[in-house]
Amino acid sequence: MGEKIDGKAVTEEQISQWVREAEDGYDVAQLKKRGRGRPGRGAQPSQVVAVRFTPEEIAELDRRAQLREMSRSELIREAALL
Repeated sequence: MGEKIDGKAVTEEQISQWVREAEDGYDVAQLKKRGRGRPGRGAQPSQVVAVRFTPEEIAELDRRAQLREMSRSELIREAALL
């Protein structure tokens, strides 16, 4: 039984290729450009503010957000900033 990543078999050839790439070194600037994570909402970092809702309230938020074709977070931000 060979090595697997995400349930897919990894060949010795693929592992050797990864070793060669690592030995050659990586361009750190290029790795940082990958754009992982959530997109920013502006120039400054956002702050998370916790709000508590009952399951029924969350269901209603989701229903309203879906009707308006927006995310739950967008709907909450809009309501909070009225």
